[in-house]
Order: sequence, then C-alpha cells, then structure tokens
Amino acid sequence: MDGPEREGRKLHRSFGGLALLGILLVIAGLVGLVYTGVATLTSMILFGWLLLVGGLVGLVHAVQSRGTNYFWLGVVVAALNIAAGVVVIRHPHGTAEALTMFAALLFLTGGVFRLVGSVVVRGPQFGWTLLQGAFGLLLGLLVLFDWPHSSLYVLGCFFSLALLFDGLGLIAIGIGGRRIVSMVSEQMASGEDKGDKGEGTDPLTQDGQKRSEN
Repeated sequence: MDGPEREGRKLHRSFGGLALLGILLVIAGLVGLVYTGVATLTSMILFGWLLLVGGLVGLVHAVQSRGTNYFWLGVVVAALNIAAGVVVIRHPHGTAEALTMFAALLFLTGGVFRLVGSVVVRGPQFGWTLLQGAFGLLLGLLVLFDWPHSSLYVLGCFFSLALLFDGLGLIAIGIGGRRIVSMVSEQMASGEDKGDKGEGTDPLTQDGQKRSEN
C-alpha cells in the first residue's frame, strides 16, 4: 500500500500549495484595495504585456501556417494585438481612462436593460432583477460622473477584488481537499488494520470457538 500512501501525500502537498497560493492572492488583493492607483497601473501593464505576448505568439503561428486561407487574417489579428499591447504599455493611464469609460457605459446600459426588462416582463425574479438594474445604473452613473478621476481606482478595485475572491476560492479548495485526503487516508489505514487482525487469527482457535458455540 506504499503507492496509495505516496499518492495521498502528493495530493496533500498539492492542496497545501493551492491554499498557499490562495493566501498570496488574498494578500495581493487586500494590498490592491488599499493602493488602488498602483493596482490600476499594474493591471494595465499586465494587460498590455498579455496583448503583446499574445500578438507575438499569434504572429509565429500565422507564419507557420502560411499558404493557408487564414494566413493574412492571423497576421492582421496578431499585428493589432501587438500594436494594442505597445499602446497600453506606453500609455497605461490613458488606457485606464478609456476602459473606465467603457465599463461605466456597460454598467449604464446593463442597468437600463435590466430595469426595463424587469418592469415589462414582471417574472418571478422581478424584485431581484429590478435591484440589479438599479445597482448597475447607479454604479455606472457614479463612475461616469467622477471620470476621469475614477479611472485611478475603478479598474484597480475590480482587479483587487478578483484577486481576493480567487484567493479565497483557492484557500477553500486547498483546505477542503486536504481534509478529504486525510479522511480517505484514515479510512484506508483503519481498513488495513482490520484486515491484518482478521488474517492473523489462528485457524485452530477459530475451530475451537465454533465447537464451543455448537
């Protein structure tokens, strides 16, 4: 049974690593909520590098697939990603302002559609949909009225909240996984002990017990 025990220890360490990663993400999220300006700038730079690296990888794939019908489409998409990545990296503040405006418009349109839809349809989730629409509309107006100053903290706040909740999810998975592995290991160990006790019983003793019962 060394194999299952070894696998159990590996799983235990793996879930522990997930929990540790979750703790780091939670710490990063909390720090980002305190320093939202730094979190916004960091998220924009990461976004720019993701676009740039993705564009370079797409360009390599396009060159490798030259001669196909999708060659020029791949080249154009890769070039756009590279150009967008360079712009975002060189102008992170302007990109944050543009994305914040886009987010505010999304909140506004989503809130209006939810409000109108809840009033027109009046389904079983009427109150919840109405509340969601009002919240989205209010959030969009708040972000829009404070623009462009809101671009300094809105995206950083969203980025930090995403890190925070992802970290909490990883912590829950890691702790729950470690508990499940421990429970399974204990059950396997108790089953082995019972099997060893049953196998270690003397056959003569068993015959004597049966005769005494008869």
